[in-house]
Amino acid sequence: MIDTHMMTQAAQAVAAIGLLGTGLGVVLGVAARYLSTPADDRADAVAALLPGSNCAQCGFAGCKQAAAAIVDGRASPNCCPPGGVSTAQRVAELIGVRLAVDGSDAALPTVAWVDEVRCIGCTRCIRKCGSDAIVGAIKQMHTVLPEACYACGLCVVECPTDAIVMKPVMPTLATWHWPKPSPKRPVAMG
Repeated sequence: MIDTHMMTQAAQAVAAIGLLGTGLGVVLGVAARYLSTPADDRADAVAALLPGSNCAQCGFAGCKQAAAAIVDGRASPNCCPPGGVSTAQRVAELIGVRLAVDGSDAALPTVAWVDEVRCIGCTRCIRKCGSDAIVGAIKQMHTVLPEACYACGLCVVECPTDAIVMKPVMPTLATWHWPKPSPKRPVAMG
């Protein structure tokens, strides 16, 4: 036989907890709406332009932190080495600043390259690679997939035999672009 008094007490307890949860949910919803700070969508847009390798070469923990610093003015648009000049130009255009060119646009993009003779197959580089660009197995020679490499250089630092180096990617017919002419002073004819 079920005690009806205990059932009513249990139903009252469940109703009280439900009302308490609903009330707290309403209070939190109102507080979130009126007390929140407006989000800067530019930081998300800049983070979408960055490579996403989170290699920390820019001095920040990850690409989202670097994007926030770029939007706040604490970092320059060209602070991302794996992104290269093209990414820096797109970021500068997005946030509306002028890109300070310091000769870095003349540098070719780089990718990691493994010297097969020196590679001992320790897999330390594979564990460090954030983009899974290094392929290999224990005690086997490794190789780098250049299309997946972000050129963060973390594998170079990790390699105990110095078998990994960063090599420039030479332009091909598919990647080469005609350079823009540099503005020169007009020559007087006469």
